[in-house]
Amino acid sequence: MPDRPRAERATQNRVVKLFADKSYADCLGYDHLGDWSKREGNRNIEPEYLSANLKRRGYTEAQISAALRQLQAAAEISGNTLYDANLKTYGLLRYGADVQTSLGEPVRKVHFIEWDPAKAHLNDFALAEEVTLRGGYERRPDIVLYLNGIAIAVIELKRSSKDKSEGIRQLISNQEKQFNESFFSTVQLTLAGNDAQGLFYGTVGSPEEFYVQWKDEAGLAGGNAGAMLDRPLSQLFDKKQLLDFLYHFVIFDGGIKKVPRQHQHAGIKAAQARTRKREGGVIWHTQGSGKSILMVLLAKWLLEDDPDARILVITDRDELDEQITKVLRNAGLDSARVSSRADLVDKLGATAPRLLCALIHKFDTTDLIGVPPPTHQRASVTRSHA
Repeated sequence: MPDRPRAERATQNRVVKLFADKSYADCLGYDHLGDWSKREGNRNIEPEYLSANLKRRGYTEAQISAALRQLQAAAEISGNTLYDANLKTYGLLRYGADVQTSLGEPVRKVHFIEWDPAKAHLNDFALAEEVTLRGGYERRPDIVLYLNGIAIAVIELKRSSKDKSEGIRQLISNQEKQFNESFFSTVQLTLAGNDAQGLFYGTVGSPEEFYVQWKDEAGLAGGNAGAMLDRPLSQLFDKKQLLDFLYHFVIFDGGIKKVPRQHQHAGIKAAQARTRKREGGVIWHTQGSGKSILMVLLAKWLLEDDPDARILVITDRDELDEQITKVLRNAGLDSARVSSRADLVDKLGATAPRLLCALIHKFDTTDLIGVPPPTHQRASVTRSHA
């Protein structure tokens, strides 16, 4: 295999320094596992690293062994599509595995990742370079990021004279059956970039046209060499930011895995901040800007963050109401459509479902004189227009 062009190698060296060189002022604090080009048995779940982390967090050998078997079985592609394996794996990563080590013992939850930002230091963030993947046609991603020994991101870097699309196409082809499909059952983010165009990201199964750029949040231009690549990497892979992104911003929508564009992520973070202060607000959308995904992300967060919250999604067209209800259900949210004005009053007066979808004209209450209004629970309202 020919040597990597010098400019491309220089970019990779700088990015590795950003992640793992502790002497570097802006280092993200990841561990450098080394060059794995000649290492045998590279895989998406590294049992040695995962077991060591779980042991340090207080789990017994029996619990670790049982939990690891569950995770490895979920990540297995055989008999599953990559989407199905990724969905099952993500469920275990997000919610943990239920483990019973012997008959009569209580079931205990084993969490593969410590999601609490206050305990982020209990996780092991690491990277490996030139991770040779075998099993199909051999491929070698530039950088693989591991969280507690579990591969969660793959990065392909190109020199400035090459378009970032080459890296994106590598990421996509690597997920094909004849290449290294099985490695991607745990992966959450796939990224490609160079110093001239910056950083572009998607997730498992994302077509090329759905890879989008993560830009420097400060909006700075120029600066040091590689700033268009390094600043976005520093922001997205800050340890607490990464945990938050993986926990709150991954959607499985009826066979398609999705992650938000940067403006959607920013909108959700702003909405979360205002909601916590009991303040309302407006997120202005243009056509095609992703209203439905934003509503799914916000609804999912509201229902989990506040066990007493109820959500009412209001639209102005029947086909839009039907579409949003379907999107919410595909994402695993139990949503119900309001069929009439009387049905709206009944559903608001009940404790369930917590997530409702209704048309704006259902609020015409002129024919409901004498019907008592609901007397308990507040509702959070999100409006969407075409």
